[in-house]
Amino acid sequence: MGRPAKPTALKLLQGNPGKRKLKKDGPAPAPLAETPDAPEWLGEWAVEMWCAIAPWLTQTGIMTRTDTHNLAVFCAAYERWRLAEAEVASKGITVVDAKGVLKKNPACTVINEALRQLASFGAALGLDPASRARLMGSGGPEKPENPFIVLKGGRASK
Repeated sequence: MGRPAKPTALKLLQGNPGKRKLKKDGPAPAPLAETPDAPEWLGEWAVEMWCAIAPWLTQTGIMTRTDTHNLAVFCAAYERWRLAEAEVASKGITVVDAKGVLKKNPACTVINEALRQLASFGAALGLDPASRARLMGSGGPEKPENPFIVLKGGRASK
């Protein structure tokens, strides 16, 4: 299967470093011009995260209308993670069930699931360094000019 194909619009944005022929008929949703409002159903912490991330995603041209659901799921997972962490902080890692047996706090499972969702949907949005580099291009310094290019009949840049 390999790595998922990079959208043509993203290759154009990055300058097509591989110099491969680009598909002209590929899907290319337009970036949003304005930051969308958070969905009404999101909780307080989720809206806080939306307001922190959505403007950056819009300004960088990453966010399209088709990405808003990814951001909503990411923010909802963030809220679940925060609520579960608060639960563990107040009741501990273990709890006593109805039969009096000491068991792992179910909030620990919620934390693990929410963190997996944060990683997955965050990567889709470019919210970790590796996926951000993939989405935005390397952003590193350009290669220095090869001084021997003139010997091969090329032209040195000024």
